[in-house]
Amino acid sequence: MKGFVLAFTGVVLLIGNALAAEPQCDVPDHLLAGDSELNRVAAAAAKQHVLSIVVLGTGSSLLSGPAGADMAYPARLAVLLKEVLPKVEIKVVSHARSRQTAADMFKELEGIVAQDKPDLVIWQTGTFDAIRGVEPEEFRSVLDEGVETLQNAGADVILMNMQYSPRTESVIALDPYNDNMHLVARERGVPLFDRLAIMKYWSDAGVFDLHAATKGQGMAQRVHDCIGHALASVVVEAAHLKPPKPQEEKAPH
Repeated sequence: MKGFVLAFTGVVLLIGNALAAEPQCDVPDHLLAGDSELNRVAAAAAKQHVLSIVVLGTGSSLLSGPAGADMAYPARLAVLLKEVLPKVEIKVVSHARSRQTAADMFKELEGIVAQDKPDLVIWQTGTFDAIRGVEPEEFRSVLDEGVETLQNAGADVILMNMQYSPRTESVIALDPYNDNMHLVARERGVPLFDRLAIMKYWSDAGVFDLHAATKGQGMAQRVHDCIGHALASVVVEAAHLKPPKPQEEKAPH
């Protein structure tokens, strides 16, 4: 397999050594590229103080086991961004719980903003709404109002759609919810991290055997690691983050 391919010219250099040792999970350019910018993230990084990120999600943003919190994609994102911003404190707080609809998470937004004062909120949702049969238009309306609430509070937003599972693809109708997430992202001018398409690409390319009836913890950790790398590249590009300048070597006397 080829090594991980970032979507944007120069981003490999920005993330540096962290990506040099990452797992092998290519992501085509068109699945990561976008026009939306993360201006609040850029401003926080420029101050070289604290970059506060909240992950609002469901069970697919979590990993079980004693090391689960450290191996899940929110923690991996924090490690990778620290490579780019060594002088900035990277604070990533996960508000992820299983079996939450977008409406459930919407109810928590004001409290999360008041408590964590995020520069960036990564909102992962969609699957449980599909399972519960929430009306797609109702889902879109809640998501739209939620993004507006976060933007009015001064936070950047990245929407993240559902994970891909070939075993449930024919059972759960995800398309209406995925389409509405893309629509809200376009209308609100925020990036959409297309986890569904990225994981489907990995499955089709044989990077991960997502058809397996049982998936071990090792595979789950590798998937989360790959998601963390892809997500970090989106944040770096959309916020125009700059790598630390290399120190000049002194000439020997």
